[in-house]
Amino acid sequence: MDLGISGRTALITGGDSGIGWATAHALLGEGVTVVITDLDADSLADAAQRLDAPDGRLHHFAADITDVASLAQLGHSVREAVGSIDILVQSAGITGAQGKFHEIDDDGWTSAIETDLLGPVRVVREFLSDLRSGGWGRLVFLASEDGVQRYDDELPYCAAKASILSLAKGLSRSYADEGLLVNAVSPAFIHTPMTDAMMDKRAQERGASVDEAISSFLEKERPYMELGRRGEPSEVAAVIAFLCSDRASFVNGSNYRVDSGSVATI
Repeated sequence: MDLGISGRTALITGGDSGIGWATAHALLGEGVTVVITDLDADSLADAAQRLDAPDGRLHHFAADITDVASLAQLGHSVREAVGSIDILVQSAGITGAQGKFHEIDDDGWTSAIETDLLGPVRVVREFLSDLRSGGWGRLVFLASEDGVQRYDDELPYCAAKASILSLAKGLSRSYADEGLLVNAVSPAFIHTPMTDAMMDKRAQERGASVDEAISSFLEKERPYMELGRRGEPSEVAAVIAFLCSDRASFVNGSNYRVDSGSVATI
């Protein structure tokens, strides 16, 4: 399907791996000029090499989304390299502190909120003028099933992602008349470095293999994931690419679940 976005320019945070990297791959395939950013310059360079994009259509700059000065430098670098962006995909995030509520201190809460809520707020603040300037823009937030279906062992993450859904809905009402459409995508248990780390930890705690850890996690913790497997980043990226496109010209303020049925409610 031609998504009608060839020649557009996108910035993807969290672009060195997982869903961010897969989204970069999908958008490059649609003729979009892509900038990926993440914390580590070396991992970004490796990610760019693996994307193997046509000359001039892929750029990478390291930045810390929790740091205003770092984002200001990113903004300068992006605009110098490609001009204003049309598309922003906010994918960067962390799992954060895990455990029951009484086991998580202020540092655990602060870390999750800083990265998973205030980080996206700061990214949008830095690039909002770009997205508003051309009469056409797309902003997609990576939320999570956790934003609407709480898990009591990762409440800081759940709270931050619920806030992202509220932020996306609020922004969708602010700028639609300027051509900027804002939506969210909520994956569940996708095959990324984040869930790899979770499953490695689960396997070690149970003295089991990683495959056994995944199987028991699906059975006990995610019983409504009817397909019985982890999702692949490309399966989420396909939905993100659609929301970034002209094909989604009447989609605004929505939350698309890519979760194999994990969220139990309608």
